[in-house]
Amino acid sequence: MAPSQKQSKKRSGRSALKDVVTREYTVHIQKFVRDKQFKKRTPNAIKGIILFARRHMGTKDVRIDPKLNEAVWAKGVRYPPRRIRIRLERKRNDDEDAKEKLYTYATHVPGITDFHGLQNEVIDTD
Repeated sequence: MAPSQKQSKKRSGRSALKDVVTREYTVHIQKFVRDKQFKKRTPNAIKGIILFARRHMGTKDVRIDPKLNEAVWAKGVRYPPRRIRIRLERKRNDDEDAKEKLYTYATHVPGITDFHGLQNEVIDTD
């Protein structure tokens, strides 16, 4: 058998990382905390929100707003909310010696109790 040659894969199109954008999502936290022990449920919910933001916004640097942290921790370590509505903002990093050019800032969208029929939305910042 002859060894197979590796084919170089070229990425075509433009990168979504260059855009500064704001989007609203509903995060199903129950996925991240199911079958976890009680004292680790809310910390895993926070880690799940960070993982969700990394996947959807394409940045490694994710920052959590203190209001979002309070909303997740509102009922204690054992009982995080099952779902939460968050606003993810991809911003430019102004720090000169930063590793990443962009970062994601996650904030809480308060006042939503019924999550049925909500869609992911792109928010205009004009």
